[in-house]
Amino acid sequence: MTQKESSGVVLFESVSHALRAEKLIKAEKITCKLIPVPRHLSSDCGVCLRFRTDAQEHIENILRGKLDFFEIRLL
Repeated sequence: MTQKESSGVVLFESVSHALRAEKLIKAEKITCKLIPVPRHLSSDCGVCLRFRTDAQEHIENILRGKLDFFEIRLL
């Protein structure tokens, strides 16, 4: 994922949720990466999952009902 590509982040309430989400999403062959939460965003957890915006709907469908997440934000 390059800086020029549009990206978004999923914010979580705990690191364990972020790790589990990464595993679920990568199992679906979607590119994602755990990163520190950007300063302009806030989260109880210091880690978020970055993804390309074209995968947002698919990521929401993967996580919904399987894992609690705080919010999805576009960067």
